[in-house]
Amino acid sequence: MNEPRQRARSAEAKQERRRALLVAATELGLAHGVREVTLTAVTTQVGLHPSALRRYFESREELLLELAELGWRDWRTGLTDALAEAPSRTAGEVARALAVSLERLPLFCDLLTHVVLSLEGAVRLERARSYKAAATEAYDEMTDALVAAGAGLDPEGARTVLTTAMSTAAYLYQLGRPSPTLRQLYAQEPRWAHDALRFREQLTRILEATVLGAQCARSPRPPRDLG
Repeated sequence: MNEPRQRARSAEAKQERRRALLVAATELGLAHGVREVTLTAVTTQVGLHPSALRRYFESREELLLELAELGWRDWRTGLTDALAEAPSRTAGEVARALAVSLERLPLFCDLLTHVVLSLEGAVRLERARSYKAAATEAYDEMTDALVAAGAGLDPEGARTVLTTAMSTAAYLYQLGRPSPTLRQLYAQEPRWAHDALRFREQLTRILEATVLGAQCARSPRPPRDLG
């Protein structure tokens, strides 16, 4: 256990302490899952009393929402950089780029579930507003990048693909971290474990089908033969 630290006095020290709390929450979330991240665990790792966290974040939910906001930034950067590497991409290549960009952000995939279930609704209005603004900005930039990727997506199709990527990644991430009971069950019945073992493969296949569907939805339909 870390020794309790003295209260940060300067603005620079407070920012450093804030970053340390975010790092501690990230490490705990990756090791044990977001649901197991508690104020006591985070502050103990940093060497603070649990009550001291409120000098930097009003609640556990605000701390985790900050990590989700940073996750949007990282996802946007990773995906737009990947899509910019080639002048045009097939549906499969776009799907793989999306799947890889999310696979590299396991904490963000975990947080996507908790943001909807509890985090957004447990913070002040202005904090929820700033999170939504940051997430929307990243979402819009990724939409533009998908449209520009040369895969035949219009803005509506790109938004459909992104929404599918988010929701499916969140679900597959949770599925891929089974409880001890489920791990024992899967050991007894391996055929039930198939969904829990192939995050990138499954996400890529689902997204490729979504991209192809969005392409078809955009394509003009031939005129009906009324003869």
